[in-house]
Amino acid sequence: MALRGMGVCFRNLLCNVKRKAFHSGIKPSECWTCRLGAKRYLLSEDVIRLQEFQQRKIAVAHQTYGNKEQYFQKLEQKIQRNDLILKDELKLLLHLCQTPDDVEMAKNVIYKYHDENRNFAFGEFKFGPVFVRLCYELGLEETAAELIKDEALKGFFSDSTSFNIVMDMLFMKGCYESALEVLIEMKRQGLPFNKDTYTLAFASCYKLNTPESFRICTTLLEESQMKGNVVPRRAYCFAVALALKQEDVEKARYFYSQIMNTESKLCLNLKVLLLAMTGAVNDLLSFLTSAVLSDVPKFVRRPEFSQEVIDAIQDRTKSIPVLHSQVKGALAKLQMSGQVTALNLDEMLCHVPNAKKKPSVTLDQRKKSRRTFRPLQSVLLSE
Repeated sequence: MALRGMGVCFRNLLCNVKRKAFHSGIKPSECWTCRLGAKRYLLSEDVIRLQEFQQRKIAVAHQTYGNKEQYFQKLEQKIQRNDLILKDELKLLLHLCQTPDDVEMAKNVIYKYHDENRNFAFGEFKFGPVFVRLCYELGLEETAAELIKDEALKGFFSDSTSFNIVMDMLFMKGCYESALEVLIEMKRQGLPFNKDTYTLAFASCYKLNTPESFRICTTLLEESQMKGNVVPRRAYCFAVALALKQEDVEKARYFYSQIMNTESKLCLNLKVLLLAMTGAVNDLLSFLTSAVLSDVPKFVRRPEFSQEVIDAIQDRTKSIPVLHSQVKGALAKLQMSGQVTALNLDEMLCHVPNAKKKPSVTLDQRKKSRRTFRPLQSVLLSE
């Protein structure tokens, strides 16, 4: 597919996705192939940085205590007089917003500020991430999506992080079609896709679980390979799961082959499900038998399999009675050794990533006692 027509292709596919989702009336089932499941956010705190944003808001609130209303009135008067909005004024305003009504006021200031500075924004402070974090805090995903797609604000959201956070908000609320629309806008504005972008895009396609969303996922993957972009393991896992849901085993096998490190719990579950769906029962039996680790200490990491995946394997092997009984025996051993988890595949896929640990303060870096505030060396000697 030509890259030049990618945006048009996505728009056409999205129209079909919305139309079929509206008319289908299908209720989500409890099997692993259902359309909807766990609604989780996919970005870690390292990307969202909500706590850092909230701490800055608290600091600003202390500095301007009792002056918020006067400051808002001052900016409203500047808008009425058509005076210039300064960068620091907008920055302060975004950190003072506490309610949706405050955000509505901030929107007016943003439009005016961007109109005055659209030709001078390069290299300046990026307001996009600040605004979308504000929307994230207040649960205003629709407002964030509206502004980020507004042609009048093109260039205001000039970074991939802003688009990723908006997609994450929409994904968390189950607005998967809207998340893909934000992806289209991101592509239209020429912003580069990073690892988080691919994860969010593939996750949205997986949640939709339609032929159209599968084609979007496949197209994105082909484009990433042509450009040499790095697609993370988690994004590939969403692609594999979607291909299995669409019963395209060949594509699922190809997507899985692109994963460099397949030792995670999620990858192991996808592998056994892939073996079952391809009919490789002998390979499946061998893999399950080798995975049983009953005589190892508890602290040793052991492979874990989802009960949902085990049920799917048993259902797939029923047509071969001899091998089915052997597979059932291997699964029973896994159950007895405590290697079966209640987590379903959707929960594994949508597992919230942990934030990177910040380096702790070492003894050499800490010069004073936390208890007495005296020099650390004298405290140690006295004790």
